[in-house]
Amino acid sequence: MPEAYSWWELILRLASAIVLGAFIGLNRERAHKPAGIKTHLMVSLGSALIMMISIDMFQRYIGLSNNIDPGRIAAQVITGVGFLGAGTIIHAEGGLIKGLTTAASIWTVAGIGLACGSGMYFLAMTATLLVVVTLALVNRFEQAHKKRARLSQKKD
Repeated sequence: MPEAYSWWELILRLASAIVLGAFIGLNRERAHKPAGIKTHLMVSLGSALIMMISIDMFQRYIGLSNNIDPGRIAAQVITGVGFLGAGTIIHAEGGLIKGLTTAASIWTVAGIGLACGSGMYFLAMTATLLVVVTLALVNRFEQAHKKRARLSQKKD
């Protein structure tokens, strides 16, 4: 790794990715979704690690080539995680699609890991907080909507 980073900075980047990924994973696990703490934690950690490697490669080889871009490797993380998320989507009976929110949370956690890996801690923490709050609020809204729909059906 570049000399510009201390070992503590490297550890902080990886540890923040672990904590933030696990926090979102805990939310998904409590909701009994297919991908929980371990999956979200590993996606976030792996994304942070890949971002750190990408930055290191950029710093090591800048000036040797005009084709060096730390964003190129990070972009591949987003694509690869998209395939991982696709694996959580299930076509259930009656044409219902399940697991789309979990796939989206896995994809978002990859972005949070990339932010941690690049040292953008405030951005990563803000995104994590927004994800958890959004999931909680939308879940409450959906539950209230389903309850109203059931009551409306009983009246008919």
